[in-house]
Amino acid sequence: MKKKPTVTAARVYDTPAQTDGTRVLVDRVWPRGVSRENAHIEHWCKQVAPSTELRKWYGHEPALYDEFSRRYRSELEDPVRAAALTQLRALAQSRPLTLVTATKALEISQAAVLVDVIRGS
Repeated sequence: MKKKPTVTAARVYDTPAQTDGTRVLVDRVWPRGVSRENAHIEHWCKQVAPSTELRKWYGHEPALYDEFSRRYRSELEDPVRAAALTQLRALAQSRPLTLVTATKALEISQAAVLVDVIRGS
């Protein structure tokens, strides 16, 4: 049986952990107030971010998270997003992967959805 990859989510504004492994920013736009040097990001995978329309509709409203997750998973089937997701899965096979985002509410973010998708949940 294949081992599930070690994938976590973290805020870009928090101090990186030694266990982070490869840190990948999964937001469409670069986070405000964070220099590229201080972000400790190895890759920026903006292709995997939700569409602007979906992001604006959702607005990180907790009551909409389940529907956001469903719609976002559907968007991940788009060829460009699917290719980016495949790259993230490949990164997760070799070492721990931390998906980094600027959101305040990690547990209801696109990074949380991506963690589940990459783990195979």
